[in-house]
Amino acid sequence: MLPTIERALRKRLAGTLPGLDAQRRFAPVAAQSGWKLGQFPADARAAAALLLLYPHQNDVAVPLTVRSRGLARHAGQISLPGGATDDGESLVDAALREASEEIGVNPASVRVLGELTPVHVLVSGFTLHPVVGVTEERPNFVAAPHEVEEILEVPVTDLRDASRIRLTTRVREGVALEYPYFDLLGHQVWGATAMVLGEFICLLQDEREL
Repeated sequence: MLPTIERALRKRLAGTLPGLDAQRRFAPVAAQSGWKLGQFPADARAAAALLLLYPHQNDVAVPLTVRSRGLARHAGQISLPGGATDDGESLVDAALREASEEIGVNPASVRVLGELTPVHVLVSGFTLHPVVGVTEERPNFVAAPHEVEEILEVPVTDLRDASRIRLTTRVREGVALEYPYFDLLGHQVWGATAMVLGEFICLLQDEREL
């Protein structure tokens, strides 16, 4: 299954991406002040995250992290392994480094397939660039102390299951906003992570190729 998905993703990532149309499905129903889908402030810092595919339990899985509750930003939220780029560092190198630091992925084992559409994250001020990669074997995951509380191994089958897409309400800046989210392994995956995953599953829609 993984080789088939890899071939399809290489082709689709090299073409026109679903982009904002796919992201919009998982964006807040009422946008926050200072945030607009598809707009990237000139002073935003660049960040990269790795969406890694690997074989796991007769399926293909993607690792997500439960962020430590002691962190200053996005505490307790679900995210892809990632973070800010260092000076002179490419987006791909940053995504691989962060995956190594946060969950113990060996960068040398990853084949990079391409990038998804970036997302601006208002709370942190980052523009997040998702990098898609594959590895032949399940990594020997190690969660970074004080940064990653838990590593979730999410089957692609679950990501593609429309019944796992739900809607909830959260209060931000004193305003109640409706947030679409993925219900995955008992966790609510919303915000920028859900927008990235939403575009990713759009690339897997054609059953004839997968």
